Order: sequence, then C-alpha cells, then structure tokens
Amino acid sequence: MNIIEKTDEEILDIANPMWADLVKFSNEGNYGAFTREFSSSFIKGANEVEMGKQFARSDLAKNLSEDYSYLGMIRRGEYVTVLYKVINKKTNGEWLGRLVLGYEKDKVKIFGATLF
Repeated sequence: MNIIEKTDEEILDIANPMWADLVKFSNEGNYGAFTREFSSSFIKGANEVEMGKQFARSDLAKNLSEDYSYLGMIRRGEYVTVLYKVINKKTNGEWLGRLVLGYEKDKVKIFGATLF
C-alpha cells in the first residue's frame, strides 16, 4: 500500500491526531509517548538522551500551541509530507511544522517530524 494514493481527507484523518500527539508530548517532554508512532528507521535517529536535552532546554519544544493550522501536503515516492503553521506560546512568530508519513509493515508511521 502507498500512502500517496489516499485522498487528502484520509491523510488528514491520520496526520492531524498524530501531529496533535507530537505537540502534546513535546510540551510534556514525554520521550516515550512522543516517539511511539515513529518508524523503525526514524526512531534509530531519535537518540533519547539528545532528545531529552532538547526537551529540557528548548522553549520552542515545550511551549507549542495546540492551535496549529494545516497548510498543505506534498506527495513524493512512498511518503506524504503534511505541513502545519505552528505558534509558540512564549515566543512571538510562526514556525513551519513538517510531518512525513508512510507505511511500515502495513501501518502508517512517522518517518520525519521537524519544526523550522
């Protein structure tokens, strides 16, 4: 199965709850919950110690607004990138949230998640 074959609505039905969980668990600094939907390849690059330091030091990672906005979607190969406008509760300005989804063992997993 290839995720790019799904409609935008079907993808958003999957992506939005995943993004909401990433925001919630980032704000809480909960590494285990934050990474639970990561693909096996993505989790290998998500070093728990380094992510813990980021959660502890980063005002951006700890103060994300639950009020994010969907911006668009990019389909490429076997992955779809869902883009969000994200606001920080403490710092003025907007950030671009990027969520990359694809299939791993017949289940949709997160293959990338970043804020720019």
